[in-house]
Amino acid sequence: MRIFAPEDFDTQPWKNGSGVTHEIAREDHGAGLLWRLSIAEVGTDGPFSAFPGLARVLTVIEGAGLHLHTPEGRLDALPLAPVAFSGDTPVRSRLIDGPVRDFNVIYDPAWLSAHVEQPPMGRSDYPLAPGHFYACLALASGVSVDGVTLPTLGVAQFEAGHVECPAGIAALLVRFAPS
Repeated sequence: MRIFAPEDFDTQPWKNGSGVTHEIAREDHGAGLLWRLSIAEVGTDGPFSAFPGLARVLTVIEGAGLHLHTPEGRLDALPLAPVAFSGDTPVRSRLIDGPVRDFNVIYDPAWLSAHVEQPPMGRSDYPLAPGHFYACLALASGVSVDGVTLPTLGVAQFEAGHVECPAGIAALLVRFAPS
């Protein structure tokens, strides 16, 4: 298990230069990015960075949300409701009611699939399976993975284990699987 604390995140400008992201963790492979976890701060309406050939799951973790305008129509990114879309899709965002922070999972769909969900309250077990791994983002203190309590906005990456979410404490779990 690897633990990523907020003070260790790599803060960098967005690819399009319009804001900042806090990169939590990433893995590259010979052809480029395999997967990346980050938290973005969105303070103004505007275009999203493009990630050609990659897929993306965005989950609002703070604020009222975003309307994501795409050529195919509008996607509503509401609090704790993951929204998946292609990194090739041109996206222009509009804040619903003030700034937001969102958790982003960007990955290469030729190699992986990724699913984001809220783990249930109490203990949840995540089994070992070939090529699968997990990441748990604690949205408040009290969330633990295999008995290790995560700091608020801390992330645990693991291949198998159990997640404990006390009543009223939110977390997000990413399930990665081979494509």
